[in-house]
Order: sequence, then structure tokens, then C-alpha cells
Amino acid sequence: MNDPLIPSDLLKKSDKILFIAHLALGDYTYLQNCFQAFARAYPHLKLHLWVDEVRRTSDASQWPHLKKNVLYDWLDACEFIDKTYKQNYSPELFEASIKEARAEHYPIVVSLGTLRPHFYANLARRISPDGFVVGLKKPMRLSGLPHYFTYRKLDAALDPDVADRSAAPHISDVHAEWFRQLAGVEIPPRERIPFVHIPARFVEGAKTRLHEWGFDKRQGKLVFINPFAKTRKRCWPVERVAELITTMRGQPEWRDACFIVNAVPQEVERVKTMLAERQLDRTELFSANENFFQLPAMLAQCDLIVSVETAVMHLANAVGVPVVALMRQKTPEWAPVDKANSTVITAHQRRDWVKAIPVQDVMHALA
Repeated sequence: MNDPLIPSDLLKKSDKILFIAHLALGDYTYLQNCFQAFARAYPHLKLHLWVDEVRRTSDASQWPHLKKNVLYDWLDACEFIDKTYKQNYSPELFEASIKEARAEHYPIVVSLGTLRPHFYANLARRISPDGFVVGLKKPMRLSGLPHYFTYRKLDAALDPDVADRSAAPHISDVHAEWFRQLAGVEIPPRERIPFVHIPARFVEGAKTRLHEWGFDKRQGKLVFINPFAKTRKRCWPVERVAELITTMRGQPEWRDACFIVNAVPQEVERVKTMLAERQLDRTELFSANENFFQLPAMLAQCDLIVSVETAVMHLANAVGVPVVALMRQKTPEWAPVDKANSTVITAHQRRDWVKAIPVQDVMHALA
């Protein structure tokens, strides 16, 4: 085994380390396993995390939305991360956070920013002028020559695609290889499956909601359907959700099933209107609009989850509920990692969006 990129003696004598990353829920769902494994391997190191906001803006009207990132609820409850920098959604807060981080005098800073890695290499060095800085660095091409001097600020560089691409690695394999090369941390496949520890009050909240809907005394199974993602390419039409519910109810196994349709806050009214027009009984609308843990708490109560390619399908693995994932062909590395509990349906053509997946394909998978 090659020596780790971060010198072993530096890891042993340091008291803390800062990781920098731009994280969506799906990213953290898998990276948290790596952070946990690192914390176990180096329990004397306090692990700090800078969550960068790639949508940073001077437009004050955007700040309330950016400030309320549900990922922060999850991070705040994390036992192996000692400090999180999450107030950098405006240029002013960004600079204030840098000043706060510089005052920590980090001996080690690791950038895991895959978007604009040169930007994060520079940020890491700004935060730690005298520390040991590691960052992702893509192979240099002519187009990347302007960033040559930025990458020279790194003490060590890590290839974002370190995993063996010929073996079609999962994103969790890529992350595990990063940490093996960074600090000699070995993360076996069984320890790459997502996990989530749901506070008891949110579990009780989910059960109370099911009682209010009358689903706690159901005769059939409980099915959670999520048709929404951040981009249109990964969304499924809400009309197809209604078609799926009607078609499933035509099968003996699902005749008595109850359904929960998930909606992001900005789509709640449209889904509510659709459900009213279709007059679907034993079907309720759900949106985790108060706290992140509302979502996994409700998922954990279900018997089946049907979701487009977004955090919900990864959280299904985290709570151990079988999932049918609707995906494009272009992102196989982001399929749910727990194959025993996951069925993946992809659009027929590589150029197709998720909306091209017909209800019949889902029914075929369920059969």
C-alpha cells in the first residue's frame, strides 16, 4: 500500500482537520460514511466541515431559502462532526466564514470540491496559509492551464476519478478510494451503505401523521412515491403518479394499499390539485417542510418507496425500505447502493429524461 497523501506523523500530532465540500443531501448520504470511518480511525482529531453554497449570491431575496438547507438539520445532529461552517450563502458571509476558519489555524485542510476544484484549492489555502492542504485536481489539459498556479498551492493532489472506471464504480466506491488515498482509511463495501439516526420525536411525529390519515389501521401496504428532483431532467410527471396509483390498485397485492405522494414545497399546491381532481382515496400529500428528519422518519414507516433519482432513493437504503428507483442512463454511479433492497428502472434511451419511463415499466418491476 502506498503512503497516504496526508503524512502519517502529521495526522498523529494534529488536533483537528477541516474538510471542504459542496454538498447536496445525496452527496452527504454517502460521504458521511467516509467521515465516520475517518473519525473512528483518528479519534483524537476533531473533524470540522465547510459546506460551501454554490448558489452564493448578493441577492438578499434568495438568502432565506439558502439559509434553510435541510442538510444542516442532519449535520447538526451528527456526533462525529465537531463544527460546521454553513453561513456562506452571501459574499459577505463567505468572507466572514473564511476569517473565522483562519482563526482556527488548521494544520490540515482537505478540499473535496468536484465542481471548480481550482476554486476550492485556492479557498483551502486561504483558510490555512501555513497548513498542509490537499485538494482534488483533474488531469491538466490546455483548457486548465490558467489554473496551473492555483493547483501549485496544494501540498498534495487527489484525482476525483481515482476509482477504477473500467469496473463501473458506484459513487460510494469513489469516495471510499479518496479516503484510502488521503489517510489510509479502509471502508469495506458493507460499511458504504447509507445510514441515518432518526431522533425519537420525529419517529413519533410520523406515526401521529399516519394516525391522522387513518393509515395506522390500514389493511394493505404503505407506498411512498416521490416524483420530484431539483432538475426537470430527473422529475416524473405528477399525472403519471396518479396513473401508477390507479394501476397498482388494479392488482390484488396492492388493492388495499395506502399511498403517500411526496412534494417539494413549491409543488405542494399542484400536487394537491391533482389529487383532488383524480379523487384518489387512501392517498395523502406529504412535504418535509419543517425539518430534514421528517422525511426519513416517514420513509421508515413505509413498505415500498418509488422515487426518481434524488436523495429519497438513497435515504430508502438508509432506512432499509425496498425502493424502486427511476433513473436516466447517464448516472449509473448514483444508483442506490444496497442492491438487495433496490430495483433500478432506467429510461430506454440514453438521451431520455426520467419522464420517459412509463408506468408499465414500474408495474413490470413490481411484478
